[in-house]
Amino acid sequence: MTPAVELDCRELPCPRPIIELGRHLGDVGVGQLLAVVAHDPAARHDVPAWCRMRGQEYVGEDTADDGAPRFVVRRLS
Repeated sequence: MTPAVELDCRELPCPRPIIELGRHLGDVGVGQLLAVVAHDPAARHDVPAWCRMRGQEYVGEDTADDGAPRFVVRRLS
């Protein structure tokens, strides 16, 4: 998985990673991937929930180069 955009939200507290995801979804084209890298433990639940509510595809979780959790979203609309 190579996202077109990767958001560095490592130091942002909840709910900022989700806010940044919403702000930057338009930075990628339909069908492209956007990744949110966050240490916020709630992001593991918040990103998939946000995708369900917004009609986007939650691709899954992997890790960034430094081992931080990375949550990948595919823009569908």
